[in-house]
Amino acid sequence: MRNAETGSLKAGLRKALVALAFGAGLIGAAQAQTLAALPSALPSAGAGLAPGAEARPILAWTDFCRSYPNECAFDRAEPARIALTPAVWSTIVSVNRRVNRQIRPVTDQEHWGRPDRWDLAEDGSGDCEDFQLLKRRLLAESGLPRRAMRMTVVIDEKGEGHAVLTLVTDRGDYVLDNKTSAVTAWHETGYVFIKREGQDALAWVSLGGASSPVTTANR
Repeated sequence: MRNAETGSLKAGLRKALVALAFGAGLIGAAQAQTLAALPSALPSAGAGLAPGAEARPILAWTDFCRSYPNECAFDRAEPARIALTPAVWSTIVSVNRRVNRQIRPVTDQEHWGRPDRWDLAEDGSGDCEDFQLLKRRLLAESGLPRRAMRMTVVIDEKGEGHAVLTLVTDRGDYVLDNKTSAVTAWHETGYVFIKREGQDALAWVSLGGASSPVTTANR
């Protein structure tokens, strides 16, 4: 009887150990998937855009800042870079996808009867900069430092002016775009980077690209 009890005890112990190991394996796999989703630090050649001299802002951005001063204000005490964690990366990817899915793309000419107007797509429609401004507002509300999220003007694959949102992170500069739901390293976008909002003043800085477009009126 005692041998039977001992055998039963050993069998139960083996089952418990197997279950524990299986559970640990599942937890490990989940952690690995989460960590795998976080991008690796970029090599130095693609780590970050190098801001240059002060640049003239897009006129529609100036009008936007008059209408939405809180969206243009930033605090120099905020971090200049976003510390990427799996949770922060998940939030960034989620917001990018959600806004791209929810906003109806339409040019400012079709929408407002004018070449370029920046706003927050409050009626559910907008063009490129409206997508990105809304993403920044949502990410700032999630706790990301506004100072590290800079509106950026590029020349796109069609040779047209286009606006994206650059996230300056501790793993390099990443771009949020309404043309794709992937959050992409800046040097992998194929765009020519022209200028972006500065991090130290209410001004824009050159990124060394070609001549600046007058507008970013691009879906």
